[in-house]
Amino acid sequence: MSAASVSARSRRFVAAGAVLFVLWGAASAAGAPRRVQVVLGLQGAILLTAFGKAHALVPSYFDRELTPTWSPAVTFPLAAGGVLALAGGLWADVTTLEAVGAGAWALGAVGVAATLVWTVRDNLTGGDTGTSETNADRRFLDRTANAVVPVALAYLLAGAYATAAGHTPLPPLVDGYPPRASHLLAAGVGVLLVLGVGFRLFPRFLAARPPNGLPQVALLAGAVGPALLALGVPTGPLLVAGSIVETVAVVGFATTFLVLFARSERRRVGFYGVATGAVAGLVGVGLGLQFAFVGLDAALVTAHLRVNLLGFLGLTVMGAAYQFYPPAVGTFPGASDRTALASIALVAGGLLVELAGVALGQPAVTVGRLLALAGVTGYAYLVLGLFRERYW
Repeated sequence: MSAASVSARSRRFVAAGAVLFVLWGAASAAGAPRRVQVVLGLQGAILLTAFGKAHALVPSYFDRELTPTWSPAVTFPLAAGGVLALAGGLWADVTTLEAVGAGAWALGAVGVAATLVWTVRDNLTGGDTGTSETNADRRFLDRTANAVVPVALAYLLAGAYATAAGHTPLPPLVDGYPPRASHLLAAGVGVLLVLGVGFRLFPRFLAARPPNGLPQVALLAGAVGPALLALGVPTGPLLVAGSIVETVAVVGFATTFLVLFARSERRRVGFYGVATGAVAGLVGVGLGLQFAFVGLDAALVTAHLRVNLLGFLGLTVMGAAYQFYPPAVGTFPGASDRTALASIALVAGGLLVELAGVALGQPAVTVGRLLALAGVTGYAYLVLGLFRERYW
């Protein structure tokens, strides 16, 4: 099968992720249960997009070709259908549908992890980077970034099992506490892939040099922190340690990207999404530190979820997608950098209003979520419109 066919199949994940961004935004605005929002946002919008780009990027970063090439055709319907079934079962309280959805999504996630591990099986440490001679000075960072990708895949396997065990008769992971699975997937897969892939992508996209040593510190912390968080929630010394280590990872990424952005002469629209996501990540880890040192605050738990998933990971995904699929190359109505920037601003502004709503009351929260819904709808419109015009 050709590389073009693999790319086409990986784009299905990205397209499904864009649709799930909208479903997640609508469910949040409608007041869906928190667990439904997590499934649509994390297992759906964030990770489906990550699966798609991982199929396209990881093999080349390890100087390999995706094997087997038919894998995305099998894992896509499992992962995408599983998200919809699991979210629907949770919202409607249909345990059989929950079990089917959780099992299907877990099988799809395991298939993605297995495919990528098999692809790089003779280069698991990432020593072969595919880095050209003209970028020879980047090889050390490229190898360090590669090294965390198998760690992220291990977290994906653990998170997939925990997801399935939470809705089926499988023995639970530790005690079955749902936030353990969420932290494995959000911090262990989402954040760690942002670091591992991002430290290869963004210095090249921005044509700038990152601060010496900081990316490596962030990568090491990002590899260790999720395990501590998953074992430590909801309270205790492991949570404190995990929160500190994960803060080092996110602060390291945010600082590195913002320095790259400041040093670069390029000002493409996608970079603003990643920069805004980096700032949201700082807010997210700040809330996490408060939970670790002061204790859980029920009013802030959902805000913590939204800032980390929609703010840090969501805006980073949007920004990266706009870099890979520039809206301005489209010829359909509204296809422009201005529309893309508006979608980023609506999501970021909606999150700010939603955070203010913690103090001001539910009406402000709802307004914030509606603004964010408008933003992710704009994102989906641009990505799907470009796919339809250029690829379908």
